Amino acid sequence: MHVRSTPDGPREQAVFVHGLAGSATNWTDLMDELKDTVTGHALDLPGAGFSPAPEDGDYTVAHHARSVVELMEHTGPAHLFGNSLGGAVAVRVAAARPDLVRSLTLISPALPDLLPRYGPVRVAAAAVPRVGEWFAGKLRLLPAEQRINASFAMVWANMNAVHPVRLADAVEELRRRDDVPYAGAAMIGSARGIVAEYFRRGEDNLWRQAARVEAPTLIVHGRHDRLVRPAMAAKAGRTFRQVRLVLLPTAGHVAMMEMPRVVAAEARRLISETRLGNAPLAK
Repeated sequence: MHVRSTPDGPREQAVFVHGLAGSATNWTDLMDELKDTVTGHALDLPGAGFSPAPEDGDYTVAHHARSVVELMEHTGPAHLFGNSLGGAVAVRVAAARPDLVRSLTLISPALPDLLPRYGPVRVAAAAVPRVGEWFAGKLRLLPAEQRINASFAMVWANMNAVHPVRLADAVEELRRRDDVPYAGAAMIGSARGIVAEYFRRGEDNLWRQAARVEAPTLIVHGRHDRLVRPAMAAKAGRTFRQVRLVLLPTAGHVAMMEMPRVVAAEARRLISETRLGNAPLAK
């Protein structure tokens, strides 16, 4: 498993989990903003970024959660961050291993929604057997620049706000991934994994898992999120035990990339509250 870490700094540790088709680099700017507060570790989930594919081909949320637990057993108790798919993974980790999670920050978490938006519907289509492989094959025929522009236009509220360096980095990374033999299988497998979570029932349902989370929780949504409905924050407010909700009026699906300073300020506030004995969060 590949992990990007900030230089050794504060004793407080933080672990960052990216979303579908993302990588550890999604957290670069937020980790830089928080380097005075935590020593950060952003992992590439199995098959993503520079991490190898899992030997058993398991891309379920539960398997991704085990990878995060493995890292956190190495770092020790840490502040856990997750975006989109990574938010779903982080919820599973926080529910199963409260001893490892000091606080939980979720940015547009992919929690089950009966009224999914266009983006999740596309993910569901890509998860259909054979359709997903066909779709991935067609996408690979398009230039990397075109695919990245389409992806960023979906997840950012304002595509013009993307820094040219970050855009160029993303294109270069996609070109590298095009030469990785398991890249398509990893993306499709993870898509199928999150779709399965939307239909899971019983105690393992993600919302029931969320109700078990003991760690103080911050949930950030962007008003212009095209993938996860910001209205789901209301359900999160009723479900998590200790939670503060933040709606960013000019952000989309990846607020930690779009507005890293704002997200860092909210995260820093949460982290400081855990140092005060995990007192109940101010609403």
